[in-house]
Amino acid sequence: MKPKKNHSLKIAMLGHKTIPAMDSSRGGIEVVVEELAPRLVEMGCEVTCYNRTGCDNGGLKEYKGVKLIPVPTFKCKGLAAITSSFFAAIKATFGHYDVIHFHAEGPCFWIWIPAIFCKKRCCVATIHGIDHYREKWHAGLGSHCIKIGEKMAVKYASEIIVLSKGVQEYFREVYGRETVFIPNGVSRPKVRKAKEITEKFGLEKDDYILFLGRIVPEKGLRYLVEAYGGLKTEKKLVIAGGSSDTDEFTVELKKLAGDEVIFTGFVAGRLREELYSNAYVYVLPSDLEGMPLSLLEAMSYGNCCVVSNISECTEVVEDRAVVFKKGDLSDLEKKMQMLCDNSELVDKYKRESADYICSKYSWEDVTKKTLELYREI
Repeated sequence: MKPKKNHSLKIAMLGHKTIPAMDSSRGGIEVVVEELAPRLVEMGCEVTCYNRTGCDNGGLKEYKGVKLIPVPTFKCKGLAAITSSFFAAIKATFGHYDVIHFHAEGPCFWIWIPAIFCKKRCCVATIHGIDHYREKWHAGLGSHCIKIGEKMAVKYASEIIVLSKGVQEYFREVYGRETVFIPNGVSRPKVRKAKEITEKFGLEKDDYILFLGRIVPEKGLRYLVEAYGGLKTEKKLVIAGGSSDTDEFTVELKKLAGDEVIFTGFVAGRLREELYSNAYVYVLPSDLEGMPLSLLEAMSYGNCCVVSNISECTEVVEDRAVVFKKGDLSDLEKKMQMLCDNSELVDKYKRESADYICSKYSWEDVTKKTLELYREI
């Protein structure tokens, strides 16, 4: 049943951990839901988000007009997303929504429930990345469920949203399924002077190279640490972020880095803003991405960025960043050394990045396109 143009859509979202996320549970999916849901409310929609229990959101029942409902979650690696999304899918099925929006492949394991039992409602899936390629899911029950979730999305979703052209081509080649490309967005931030990062980590403006994101193997952090070890520079290397079911990898990485690298742990608020605002260079050496929100954020702060040549990164930066060959330690070291030796080149990239990225990617545009898609289906 197609809603009228002025019909106030009732929307359910599930698959994220929690919004607002106030701890290391905040990842790319949580950022997307946290940005998208309140904007849909501002556009006249009624939005409900099903949060996992056990994730800190301050005990809120409503956030910027978005209704928040906790669902039971089995806190076990590989099962948290599957179990929470099961209970969320059951609740959403009987919740009288116009659109039920699943985020990520794992939660799509249950998309058939509302698709079969609520035929008059639309099911939308956003695929944030090909998750079964991620190292932590290479084997075991989690990987199996994610692959099934991908197939369920292909079969039962009214529409599939993807964040990059590469993932769009993947679904076309593997399943013959057409998808809708709606990238992530970014907002122009307030640039902060170094204060808390100086007090806490001894960091000053332009005296460090920054990685900020989840501490997971596919981010290419082994290459980054090893490449940094070969640099001739006084710049520090800062790795900021929390682990995501990857504590063993974090321990391994710290052992590899020794005392030469500053690990901040999960950062939020002003501390996060200061890290972005005062970095000399931001590096994202990923082997695998969906659409890297951290890269959009880094550029929005006016950073000079170094990225691997995977399409998910190069589509974002175009010619406004330095690109190295994925997995090539020597090339990464060479490009980083070039920037350490050439502050004028770094300044050139910094001058161009913020205006470019903020004009290319807007959360307002993302929300409008998403709402248009809801109404079309």
